[in-house]
Amino acid sequence: GMSTVEYAIGTIAAAAFAAVLYKVVTGDMIVGALNDLVQRALSVKF
Repeated sequence: GMSTVEYAIGTIAAAAFAAVLYKVVTGDMIVGALNDLVQRALSVKF
C-alpha cells in the first residue's frame, strides 16, 4: 500500500494532470478544431 506522503503526492499529481487536461480540452484551439470536425462530418453526403 501507499504511505500518506505517497498518497498525497499521487493525489496532487492526479489533480494537476486533470487540470492540465481540462485546460487543453477547453482551449480555443481545441474548441475550434472540434467545431470544424463536426461541421465537416455534418456536411458529408452519405
